[in-house]
Amino acid sequence: MEDADNELSGVMRKLIYSLWQEVNGLTEDIKSISSELEALCKQQPRYQALLAIPGFGPIVTAAFLSQVGTGKQFSNGRQLSAWCGLVPRQASSGGKPKLGRITKNGNNELRALLIHGARSVSKYTPDRTDALSRWFNALVLRSGKAKAIVALANKLTRIAWVIVTSKDEFKATCAFKAA
Repeated sequence: MEDADNELSGVMRKLIYSLWQEVNGLTEDIKSISSELEALCKQQPRYQALLAIPGFGPIVTAAFLSQVGTGKQFSNGRQLSAWCGLVPRQASSGGKPKLGRITKNGNNELRALLIHGARSVSKYTPDRTDALSRWFNALVLRSGKAKAIVALANKLTRIAWVIVTSKDEFKATCAFKAA
């Protein structure tokens, strides 16, 4: 914008400058809301424990706690995953179960955040050798990356249910075993 040799007109410079100011303003608003959200969530007893789960940042954790609460309304983690729409549709015939696509029933916003969290974790797994990375990479080889990301979101949701409903802390070696 400040370079006079780039042949931008004065109108274009003003337009770009106003857009740049708007982006900076939105960035500051996001930072402010995120810090307020984090301060609010620190009042929740299991907030810090949930932050230890890979893919659970302040926003995912806050959304999870606001939607799930204590998690006592679900009898197990699979019910929570089903409520989020992260489990495959089941069809059985002749005693032979077939698993289809995820149901997408339930809470769309929470499901999207959980999948985005799992997607962020998936970016770092090829370079690592920890239990989660080994489990995820083996799943990617068998099922493909997209399905593995949803499976990881499902697994992280079940882990989060255990952490919210109990006094347990996240332990990757217990949660992930290479397949």
